[in-house]
Amino acid sequence: MTQRVIIADRLGEAIGQAIENIVPDRLFLLTDEHTYRLCKPIVNEFISDATDIVIGATDSNKNLDTLSHVWQSLGEGGATRHSCLINLGGGMVTDLGGFAAATFKRGIACVNIPTTLLAMVDASVGGKTGINFRGLKNEIGAFADARYVLLNTQFLSTLDTENIRSGYAEMLKHGLISDLQAWSTLVQFPLQEPDMRLLQRMVAESVAVKERIVAQDPHEQGLRKALNLGHTIGHALESWALAHRPVLHGYAVAWGLVAELYLSAIECGFPTDRLHQTASFIREYYGIPAITCNDYPTLLQLMTHDKKNRGSEINFTLLSDIGQLQLDRHVTTKKIEEALDFLREGV
Repeated sequence: MTQRVIIADRLGEAIGQAIENIVPDRLFLLTDEHTYRLCKPIVNEFISDATDIVIGATDSNKNLDTLSHVWQSLGEGGATRHSCLINLGGGMVTDLGGFAAATFKRGIACVNIPTTLLAMVDASVGGKTGINFRGLKNEIGAFADARYVLLNTQFLSTLDTENIRSGYAEMLKHGLISDLQAWSTLVQFPLQEPDMRLLQRMVAESVAVKERIVAQDPHEQGLRKALNLGHTIGHALESWALAHRPVLHGYAVAWGLVAELYLSAIECGFPTDRLHQTASFIREYYGIPAITCNDYPTLLQLMTHDKKNRGSEINFTLLSDIGQLQLDRHVTTKKIEEALDFLREGV
């Protein structure tokens, strides 16, 4: 069933319409501890009859134990195949909740109401669901569209600076794979003091980029691989950080963009002035990861687990210029290490 993404300026009306169209026999609301406190009050009057399921916050809880807790809560709450799970939260909640809904009784309806910038422009749209497993990001999961994704930017007022920047990294990726004007606007945006009204318009444009790509390739057989720009190295950095000091997904993606744009420059001729402009923007707002060259073997091993790989070769999405995709590119270990050097040192 096709996912409907709605820019919901009137959130209550949009929620009511979604529930009316799904006609669930029972309604459940999944939040984490933070969104239960900060965001549930915003939707309370619209879904007052929902049974609450509250899970721990942060990506460390995106695991099998938490998934089992959601399944158990659905079962104890009397959920049937005709019930509906509303996922109110960031990417961790929409990923895990979406997977729980897709697998409980072989699939119940779900609605995503993303509350973070990252979830609005990335995690909640496109049907990717799942959990982390054995220290690997999103190792277990499924493609399973939410019936509705309701985007309302009033939730952005609940976010701290780090979470705004985390989501913005995915917007920057969308600009890089889109066109020169979108990229230029993004790398000149004053992220230290964001204009929230302008950011809201940019969110809609960013979501539209992802929607266009997902519509053409829902199961990542070709074009959708464009959305993996920055993620091969980014996911490795994120998994590495889980064992050291966890970082927000968007920070790891931003660092991955720097390294993979370097690979794009040396492998595909991506313009070096645009590489340096993007890298400077990311270093200003995201810093650099706390890795050393001693961590390279671990990072390379983590990259071999990337789901885009075929065989033992690490598979990259690269660019020859803004919006000019180079899919399924294989790069030598030496060049990947050079890219990590560039990420750390800028040279």
